[in-house]
Amino acid sequence: MAFMTEYENGSSERSTKIRLKNVYKIFGEHPDDGLKLLRSGKSKADIHRETGCSIGVNNASFDIKAGEIFVIMGLSGCGKSTLLRLLNRLIEPTSGSIEIDGQDITNMSPKALIDLRRRDISMVFQSFALLPNRNVVNNAAFGLEVAGVGDVERKAKAMAALKAVGLEGYGESRPDELSGGMKQRVGLARALASEPSILLMDEAFSALDPLIRTEMQDELVRLQSERSRTIVFVSHDLDEAMRIGDRICIMQNGNVVQVGTPDEIVVNPANDYIRSFFRNVDVSQVFKAGDVARRNQITIIDRQGVSAAAALEQMKSRDREFAIIVGRDMKYHGMVSQTSLMEKIRSKAEDPYRKAFLADAAPIHAGEQLSGVLGQVAASAWPVPVVDDQHRYVGAISKSALLETLDRAN
Repeated sequence: MAFMTEYENGSSERSTKIRLKNVYKIFGEHPDDGLKLLRSGKSKADIHRETGCSIGVNNASFDIKAGEIFVIMGLSGCGKSTLLRLLNRLIEPTSGSIEIDGQDITNMSPKALIDLRRRDISMVFQSFALLPNRNVVNNAAFGLEVAGVGDVERKAKAMAALKAVGLEGYGESRPDELSGGMKQRVGLARALASEPSILLMDEAFSALDPLIRTEMQDELVRLQSERSRTIVFVSHDLDEAMRIGDRICIMQNGNVVQVGTPDEIVVNPANDYIRSFFRNVDVSQVFKAGDVARRNQITIIDRQGVSAAAALEQMKSRDREFAIIVGRDMKYHGMVSQTSLMEKIRSKAEDPYRKAFLADAAPIHAGEQLSGVLGQVAASAWPVPVVDDQHRYVGAISKSALLETLDRAN
């Protein structure tokens, strides 16, 4: 029998897809002069007065992991859209390096950059930018057509992309026959049709009404669950950033002020500017069950010949009332208590170990919003187990852990 007090899911940490090192963007006729003044400690106002230059991005350095939704947010004019456009060199950086899969794109030739954009990067803008004289499928295929993809292949890929965004039956429709949300889905399908590994989205849902906007956010998350891409999403909306972002980058006056998961930023804001964003945030809407789950329960691997008596003895020696039962693949099987084990052992029940499972110890998904599980945790007589998409055990939430999290956030 094997006993554990902590479970690691075995998945390797995500690799770095995009890396920025000391990236600057100075707008104006003499950007190098502006950069020298900036590096010497001059203020943004002083630089503009002396050179006429303005600071778009100031010394940005951070990594974006493969397969994550990375949200860049901040107030208008903070530099978030400029930073996004630097990632595919729609805007040229003044200084610094931008690596994609380890290759510095700032040194790429124009041809190599065009090949990279066609192969790996797609962009979705706030404007739908659909061609009114083309039907939906030909709008979705437009980027492939520009790239020189043949008729049959590009139509097949466009239809597949339309199916992915829920517009399979609208290929022959015209843009003016579609709602705003449907038009944005066509724009998203056009970006997906080239099967990019990186998707850049600049205020992509800002023009939509709130209900459709929420629907499109859900659609993006759904698409990400079906096929993981690296998505960099610019937004000025905190609720949107918290809803879809795996990590958030907050900018102010061209500076990257803080990068972190939503809960990291809520609990440990870097300064008063960050704190002001989150002042009225309901943390139960920010944290998910997986964020709060603790991995300090005894974990027992359920296999042939496992001894209920040995499990009970281990729980007593560790002074633990409950233990989590998992399979060899770490999938959650159930929960036992000292009392339930003793009852089955004393009754000489056949296979007492598995019959000791607590009937009401139903697990919750790690992605559940904390607001949705507060009642279940409060009503439970034992820590509530938490599982991932594959039903693997990732931890348990006790009343004390829940209260500590809410108190720490406040």
